[in-house]
Amino acid sequence: MHIKILGPGCANCTNLEKNTRTALAELGLDATVEKVTDYGAIAGYGVMKTPGLVVDEQVVVSGRVPKPAEIAKLLSPA
Repeated sequence: MHIKILGPGCANCTNLEKNTRTALAELGLDATVEKVTDYGAIAGYGVMKTPGLVVDEQVVVSGRVPKPAEIAKLLSPA
């Protein structure tokens, strides 16, 4: 599983990464977590409001910071 955190490195981006890592740990999943800070790359995903969460090249969240439990639900079927 490959996860990308899209955003310039703001507090919300940091919180999204933290919540994502928490969800992964709770699920016992092994994943690569990558930060994407390049605005062109972020726009390439169609994300206009950061932060964004991309799982295996699919945008699953944009413009908000979900709680770890919500992220876990998003990652479970993947």
